[in-house]
Amino acid sequence: MSDRVQSQFLNVIDRDEAERRFHESLELSKVDHEDVDIENALGRILAKNIVATNNVPSFDRSNYDGFAVRAADTYAANEESPQELTLCRESIASGQRPEGEVVSGSAMAIATGGMLPRGADAVVMIEHTDTVGDRLCVRRAVTPGFGISWAGTDIAHGETVLFSGTTLGSRETGVLAAIGIASVPVYRRVRVAIISTGDEIISPGSEMQPGLVYDSNAQILADSVRELGADPLRLGIVCDDYKQLKKIVSEAQKLADIVLLSGGTSKGAGDLCYRVVEELKTPGIVAHGIALKPGKPVCLAVEAGKAVVVLPGFPTSAIFTFHEFVAPVIRKLGGVDAAANLRASRSVVNAKMAIKVISEIGRTEYMLVGLVPGTETETNTDLVAYPMGKGSGSVTTFGRADGFITIGRHEELLEADTPVRVQLLGTELQLADLVVIGSHCVGLDYLLSRLQEQGFRTKCMAVGSTGGLEAVRREECDLAGIHLLCEKTDQYNRPFLGPNMELISGYHRQQGLVYRRGDAHFQGCSAGDAIASAIRDKDCRMVGRNQGSGTRILLDKLLAGARPLGYEVQPKSHNAVAVAVAQRRADWGIAIESVAAQQGLGFIPIRHEQFDFVTPSSRMNRPALLALKALLEDREVRDWLAARGLSIDG
Repeated sequence: MSDRVQSQFLNVIDRDEAERRFHESLELSKVDHEDVDIENALGRILAKNIVATNNVPSFDRSNYDGFAVRAADTYAANEESPQELTLCRESIASGQRPEGEVVSGSAMAIATGGMLPRGADAVVMIEHTDTVGDRLCVRRAVTPGFGISWAGTDIAHGETVLFSGTTLGSRETGVLAAIGIASVPVYRRVRVAIISTGDEIISPGSEMQPGLVYDSNAQILADSVRELGADPLRLGIVCDDYKQLKKIVSEAQKLADIVLLSGGTSKGAGDLCYRVVEELKTPGIVAHGIALKPGKPVCLAVEAGKAVVVLPGFPTSAIFTFHEFVAPVIRKLGGVDAAANLRASRSVVNAKMAIKVISEIGRTEYMLVGLVPGTETETNTDLVAYPMGKGSGSVTTFGRADGFITIGRHEELLEADTPVRVQLLGTELQLADLVVIGSHCVGLDYLLSRLQEQGFRTKCMAVGSTGGLEAVRREECDLAGIHLLCEKTDQYNRPFLGPNMELISGYHRQQGLVYRRGDAHFQGCSAGDAIASAIRDKDCRMVGRNQGSGTRILLDKLLAGARPLGYEVQPKSHNAVAVAVAQRRADWGIAIESVAAQQGLGFIPIRHEQFDFVTPSSRMNRPALLALKALLEDREVRDWLAARGLSIDG
């Protein structure tokens, strides 16, 4: 077959079968171990049990500042009738070995942490005594053992204090220090080689050109490896050169315990990863094409018991497949036991789906979701899961999501309010002080950034104006940004308010037609004439907007039923419209003035629209919402917005 002919996956298999084949072929014995100083042991995995060779404490120790006594001498003591004891001349400080003995009727001063003297079996707290010369008046009785930590009560000599496979945190290193351990046996960090592939991939910091993509996968994967306690070896970007890629993979196999390639898994004409991995010796490729969404193109291979994995190029797909197939292998090689693996999979919360979701039969689907508080009850607050569906190519979606749900390969539909279990992406769920669901705007971003500076945690999910209104109706958010035009009243936003909704006045934005400067269809024309000219020319391509957005309503009104070439292309943001025009994938569209200026496009004003905020009446007095209202009155904020064409009345 020619190198330029694209082939399809040979055998798409079930996720569990792919994992079984993969693990069956791997050599999963733990990596060798090494001794490290306790100062450098944080985060490492113990390779052997740690047995205490000393008692902790190593002596009978006082818990208080007070007096060592014989408990029987205090039994008659009370506030009205203190018991008098003879005070010994010796006083025991911390770190001092006592020389004298406490005999019946006597007491010896002792500091917190001091060694209990011979004869004493209790400590009277200093606040329960008075001294008069060499006499001690005890005003409260004590029992034998009171105020004392006996030798070995914390840790006993011969006790196993930490077990092999334990991840050493600050508590564990404290235990090691307490029993006098200076160095500790730990598993060597698993080494994971990371190779990015493709002519289109460039390093962050390089100048962006159309058709190129910054290499985000290498950074995400490297830090994911670090989070698992392993060492990433970033071997850079390899262009579509077969000999060079084969050489780098061979070197990586010598340096690392696991080799990861990012990109080039779909067996297309320019994909070389599969060709290189295909040449690995027995067993070689064990799975190429797994019934997952996202992540179908992942390729799992093994040579000499060592994993070589080709992850999909799209960021979300790459991360999901990494955590699904590679992370468990890293944990196993690194000495993390099965129980820890199980605990790692238990960071889940219960929620309900916000909207209906349609899945694809035959593939296990992982869907990123954002979590927001739903209905409040007397005992708790229900969580609601919103799909964050920007596709497997979106790295920002993964960064902003709270977790993901797993939709089984036999499930086709999840109705709204369906209970789901959400696997958290972080170690814990941090709910926001202000949840914003609705239309996106650069002005809203600025307002939220100012709230973050004030210490409020915010979450914003762009689902369009109509979706935002629905979230307000269901009381699943604190705020929705909207810019909806009512055709009957020709008024923005207020006609769409429902019961128990409040409007917070926002700012004006200038909507207009965007085009490349010099285009005769539009240059020097009014909006009406420009749109009419574009509609007449069947080769003049527009870019539309998504259903439910305020811009879509305005656009449909302007087109009056016409459906020009490109109308069916419906991105979800003004910026996407402007970029499509600037990059000549379209000739015109409707967007706000600020994004037209960013892209150097021509702009024909159509009308000012009002971008307002809607909130549930029940949430009007929440602190973060009150702070946002104050920002809208702030002169500095108003000046910032005005400088970007976003004006506030008054």
